[in-house]
Amino acid sequence: MTIASALSYNAKEQQLDCSGNWELANLSQLQSQLFQLALPDEKKININGKNIEKMDSAGAWVLLEWQKKLKKENNIEIIRKNFSETHQTLFTIIEKNLQEEKPLPQIIPLTRLQRLGKNTVQVTLQFIDYLSFVGELSYEVWRIVKNPKHFRWSALSSVIYRNGFQALAIIALLSFMIGVVITYQMGLQLKSYGANIYIVDLLGLAVLREFAPLLTAIMVAGRTGSAFTAQLGMMKLNQEIDALDTMGVTPAELLLLPRIWGMLIALPLLTVWADIFGVFGGMVMANNMLSITWYDFLHRFPTVIPLRSFLIGIGKTPVFAFIIASVGCYQGMQVRESAESLGQNTTRSVVLSIFFIIVADAIFSIIFSKLKL
Repeated sequence: MTIASALSYNAKEQQLDCSGNWELANLSQLQSQLFQLALPDEKKININGKNIEKMDSAGAWVLLEWQKKLKKENNIEIIRKNFSETHQTLFTIIEKNLQEEKPLPQIIPLTRLQRLGKNTVQVTLQFIDYLSFVGELSYEVWRIVKNPKHFRWSALSSVIYRNGFQALAIIALLSFMIGVVITYQMGLQLKSYGANIYIVDLLGLAVLREFAPLLTAIMVAGRTGSAFTAQLGMMKLNQEIDALDTMGVTPAELLLLPRIWGMLIALPLLTVWADIFGVFGGMVMANNMLSITWYDFLHRFPTVIPLRSFLIGIGKTPVFAFIIASVGCYQGMQVRESAESLGQNTTRSVVLSIFFIIVADAIFSIIFSKLKL
């Protein structure tokens, strides 16, 4: 039976005869016919459902909506008759749900103070979770120290090669350019006072104590910290880490600790490499711009730059290395079941690593100042 013949109004009996299939597939056509139906000015209309072949919740809902509209706009009383018991039950259920329908709650925007408090709580909880992660790693270190056979030498050597040896070129180029820039900027001022030779003092202290450790750590955080997060995140997405757990191998033993130990070894060596090329870049610029010969530069350098400056710079690097590796691994293990989460955590890893490196360097500067080092 077609929808065109599903509705017919008997004016004599004030009755709307319904027939056909009142189902979701015909919903739009039923709505169109019902709400465009022209009715005489009546106070009561009977709806006859005897000839309805099929009716689902969509058909019952559209009939109830039309009934509600007539009651509200024209004050017409609707009486349903000859509907099957199943249809009556369907009407009862839908009427009950419509009566219980509540408006959606309005979202009240947070004030600036509330947003600050919310963000503070979130950051605090995340930091506590990070400390818990570091505590779990400490337990794994103690377990491996007691059982040296669990130490993964191949994984450690792979980390040192990929994140140490393969980074030599970019670290050398960056450090050389930093040495050139520092010498150029300081040399312009010294040259105006005829104090060209003091560029050796300034360059040596700046590179060995601050610029080489700090910029090397920042470069490694962007290069290696993000790689750690991406690698571990992809393993989580592919359920490889879950597979390790089923095999009885902890992720810390195979994946996390070799990365942290490898970074603790690689970053100090990269910093020494950066010291060499930073000083070399400054020496080249001093020779070209300030007419300081290589012999004069190398002769003065060890006399005015104490070994303490080099050791202070190198002494910072294990802390920087631990920050980079632990934050990168932590963010990688926090990746959830989506590629979007992987991208967000990789970005967060780099940003947090660089932030904590600069904070740690500032703390070191305050401590060394108090100790007069």
